[in-house]
Amino acid sequence: MAYDYQSVHALDGTIGAISARRPNHLAVHRQAALAVVLAASGHNAEAAGILVANGEFEARFSGPGEWLVLSQVHAPETLAAELALRLGDFAHVVDQSHGRVVLTLAGPDAARILANGIAVDLHADAFPVGRAANVLCGHLAVNLVRTGDASFDLVVMRSFAEALVDDLKRMARSFDLSVDFATR
Repeated sequence: MAYDYQSVHALDGTIGAISARRPNHLAVHRQAALAVVLAASGHNAEAAGILVANGEFEARFSGPGEWLVLSQVHAPETLAAELALRLGDFAHVVDQSHGRVVLTLAGPDAARILANGIAVDLHADAFPVGRAANVLCGHLAVNLVRTGDASFDLVVMRSFAEALVDDLKRMARSFDLSVDFATR
């Protein structure tokens, strides 16, 4: 017997359409091409060199010999295969496109909003553009990266996405925050 499965975003039905985007905005990305790369024993430098040298994807530090790789060029279905081909025996690749959700918090108060639930110094001198870290946001594990002067990406496990959005809304109570699906 064959089954037809329909892909549904973890936050479908929980985020309503907004009438106007506010100064601080939380954008939820619908489809993210995402994979985890684990360097093979003794091959951290080779794997890192291959990941950094390519402009088709962005490798974010996730731990020693481990990166979270996102791509705007590749489809979720092809990213892991492309990475496995390029990395060969230097690393192991695991597709996470349907297992994680990517959120972008942007606006003049983005760092102050995050400071309400993250115990990391988010000042631009301590956490510059491109810096990534695995952190706790409230009680949830997220991969956080500064993507601009006033913008951050948060990557969370799919099953915790709704709780993270609720926490971020709570953390932004004293700021003007809108939440909607991203247009890119």
